[in-house]
Amino acid sequence: MLGLVLLAFVGFILLLGVRRPFMWVLLYVYIDILAPQRIAWGLIQNLQISMIAFLAAFGGYVLLDRKEYFSVSARQIILALLLAYCFWTTGNADFPVEAQTKWEWVWKALLFAIFLPFTLTSRARLEALALTLVLAVGMIVIATGMKIVLGGGGYGNLNFFVDENSGIYESSTLATVVIALTPLIWWFTRYGTIFKPHWTVSLFGVALIFACLLIPVGTEARTGLLCIAALGVLLLRYSKRRMLFIVGAASLGLAALPFLPQSYYERMATIAEPGGDESASTRVAVWKWTIDYASENPLGGGFDAYRGNSFAYEMPIKQESGNTTTVQLRQVIDEARAYHSSIFEVLGEQGWPGLILWLTLHALGLWQMERIGARWRKREKAAERQGGLGEDEAWIAPMATALQLASCIYLVGALFQGIAYQPVVLMIIGLQIGLHSYCQRIDAVRAKEGVDSRRDRRPKRGQSGGEVPVAGAATGAAS
Repeated sequence: MLGLVLLAFVGFILLLGVRRPFMWVLLYVYIDILAPQRIAWGLIQNLQISMIAFLAAFGGYVLLDRKEYFSVSARQIILALLLAYCFWTTGNADFPVEAQTKWEWVWKALLFAIFLPFTLTSRARLEALALTLVLAVGMIVIATGMKIVLGGGGYGNLNFFVDENSGIYESSTLATVVIALTPLIWWFTRYGTIFKPHWTVSLFGVALIFACLLIPVGTEARTGLLCIAALGVLLLRYSKRRMLFIVGAASLGLAALPFLPQSYYERMATIAEPGGDESASTRVAVWKWTIDYASENPLGGGFDAYRGNSFAYEMPIKQESGNTTTVQLRQVIDEARAYHSSIFEVLGEQGWPGLILWLTLHALGLWQMERIGARWRKREKAAERQGGLGEDEAWIAPMATALQLASCIYLVGALFQGIAYQPVVLMIIGLQIGLHSYCQRIDAVRAKEGVDSRRDRRPKRGQSGGEVPVAGAATGAAS
């Protein structure tokens, strides 16, 4: 029954897209994040709905959508170069079969991120994409939050919509993504137009943010705790009452401590003492191996090149006997260990050229969002004397800030996870590019209006002053 409902929903959006082709773009975003074909049973599992929506999104834009604001940005060029380079390293990969498996989803994520900004030509479309991202991830968050509250959690024990540990359904990845999206959720409670600001919208937004904060607790993902800490530190920059913010955040954290399970304390303790946890202690060894590998293979080894690693390390093992605790070092030999870091993931797979492209892509995004936020906040202050910016412009700086915070939180989480090509993050990059292009169009219009205005004020031949003559003055001079 669930499969038929989801299939009917997909079919309905496909029909709507005939008149509004941008709906097909949103449909692909929904399917790519939530993966309804893996949630339900029946006919929907046998249909390639993801590929259908992918082709519909591209075909709808090419054949049906307006292209009046078509332009290519520097970050889209970087994405295209990264895509081409990944294609080349896949063809020369150390492990061709495994590399091809990863390439089958990476190329779609990168290509869609390149394509997405072309369709984001208005505020309505920017907001619709952001809302689709929030609600698609929010469906997972709400269901998971209810399971945490009602049935507890635990690392590796919390089931989501699908019974697999990959993509956004991997616990650490989900924890990073949901914390990254919390600033965007708050933005909708203040500036949304699809669901206009209202106490019901604010209540839903606060509840959804609370559920997002529950995810790192329920999944016991250490990266999620680091992302929450990073979010708190970053928000200090925008808080007008910083001491009150610090005291409030500390009070909420202390109030939550009695409700946390003992397993959560034990797992979070490995952040300060990574040597006591096998997963944490192998990361440094893998990173060292990757650096050595990149020095010998500066162009990278293709996707899943980590399968060639092998190393030995010593891990302390605690043994308790009565009131006595002894620590013994045990040698562990490990091989084919994943990177556990996006930076080392890109370095090992795409080499130094790929890492430079990847870092430039994110650094440029942070810089662009910073410039947009600063410029439009400055305009807002200048416009306060005339009553402030209009509703059609006041949303820009806060959205740029929310998207910048999302990138910062993602980069913190990416330091300890191999999520360099996470589709949701690439969609956020597409949203950033779309907002940047939108602001450039506004600036271009304003610049043109300013030039025209100055041209109108130039004195015409025979006039002594710089003022534009009015009809009455001209008539009087003639008489």
